[in-house]
Amino acid sequence: MTLTPPILDRYIFKELLPTFFVTLVFFTFVFMMTNLLEITNLIINYRVQLGTVLKMMAFSMPFFLEFIIPMSVMMAILMTFLRMSADNEIVALKSGGVGLYRLLPAVAVFCVAGFFLTAFMSIYGLPWGKSLFKKTLLEIGANNLDIGLKERTFNDAFEGVMLFVSKIDIKSRSLHDIFIEDQRKDGVTSTIVAPVGRIFRSPERLSGHLRLFDGVIHNVDHASRTVHSIQFETYDFQLDIKEMMTAVREGPKDKEEMSLAELKHFIDSATKKDGRYYSALIELHEKFAVPFACFALGLLAVPLGLQPMAGRRSVGLVLGLSFFILYYLMLIVGWSFGESGVYPPAIGMWAPNVVVGVVGIYLLVRTAKERPIRIDSMLIAVQTLWRQWVRTRRQKTSG
Repeated sequence: MTLTPPILDRYIFKELLPTFFVTLVFFTFVFMMTNLLEITNLIINYRVQLGTVLKMMAFSMPFFLEFIIPMSVMMAILMTFLRMSADNEIVALKSGGVGLYRLLPAVAVFCVAGFFLTAFMSIYGLPWGKSLFKKTLLEIGANNLDIGLKERTFNDAFEGVMLFVSKIDIKSRSLHDIFIEDQRKDGVTSTIVAPVGRIFRSPERLSGHLRLFDGVIHNVDHASRTVHSIQFETYDFQLDIKEMMTAVREGPKDKEEMSLAELKHFIDSATKKDGRYYSALIELHEKFAVPFACFALGLLAVPLGLQPMAGRRSVGLVLGLSFFILYYLMLIVGWSFGESGVYPPAIGMWAPNVVVGVVGIYLLVRTAKERPIRIDSMLIAVQTLWRQWVRTRRQKTSG
C-alpha cells in the first residue's frame, strides 16, 4: 500500500529528527572535549569554580553550533536515507510509483529549519556568547592575574606595559626569566629584567603587583638622552587591573562580538580597506553563507544516502564526514584569501556552498535517472591504487 504524500512527508521528517538530535549532541560533546585540558587546568590549578567554567562553556556554544548544526543536518539526512535504503523502504516506495523527487519536500522543510536555527546562532547567539565569554574571562583574570599569561609570549593586556615570561610554574605560582617594558610615564621607558617573580592580588581586587627578585631596572629618559640602571633585591611592579578591564571593555569590539547592524555600519564607514575591514566583511558574509550550508549539504546527503554501497552505514558515515571536512577546508581557504584581499570575501564564503550544491544536484539527477555512481567501488579503487603506490615505494627504497 502506497503512503499518501502527507503521511510520507511526516514519516521522513520524524525519521530525521531523532538522528539530528543524536548527531547534534555527539558532535557538540566532541567539540567541547577539545577544551577539556584547558577546563581541567582552570579548575585544578586556578581554583576557578565549576559553575563559572560551565557558564564559559555555555557562552562558547553558539560558536560551535554555528558549524555543528549544518553538519548534523547533513548527517541526519544521510543516515536516514541509508537506513531506508538498507531496509528496502526506498525500493518499496519506487515500486509504488513514488519517485526520488517526491522524497524532497520533507528534506527541504528540515533544511529550512536547520537554516533558521543556524542563522539565529550566527546572527544573535554568537555576539551574545562572545561578549559574555569575554566578560567572564575578564572577571577570572582579575582574580587570577597569571591566568592570562603565556610562556614565551609578549603580553600587552596592561596599558603601556609589555610583559614577557619565559616559564610559569603553576604549582608555586611563580614566574621565571621576566622582561618588562614600561612606557606609562611620558618621555621615560623603563626596562626591567628579573630571574624570578610572583604576582599578588590587592584586597580591593582592582589592582595587583608583580614582586620581582634580584633584578635590574634600566630607565631611559628620551628628553635628556640619559640612561640610569638600578639593581634591586626586591621590587614591586604595580599592575592596574581596573584600567586593563576598562581598556578591554571600552576598546573596539571584535568582529564576532558585533551585531549585524554594527558590522554593516563598520563596513560602510571604513575609510581604508585593511585587514580589519576584510575580516568584518568576511564575518558578515559568513553569517548567511554558513546557514545556507544546510541546503547545500542537505541536498548532497540525499543522493549519497541512496547510492549503492557495500557496508552502507559505515561507508556513508565516512563519506558524510569527508564531504563536510572538504566543505570546511574550502571555507578556511576562503577565510585566508578573503582576509588578505586576494579575492572578494563574498567569493571565499559562498564558493563552498556553490561547489557542494552543484555536486549534490549532479548526483541527485543521476540517482533520479537510475544512473547511480558506485562510490564504494571508487573508494576501493583509490585504496587499491594507494596500496600499490606504497608497495612500489617500499620496493624502490629496499632496492
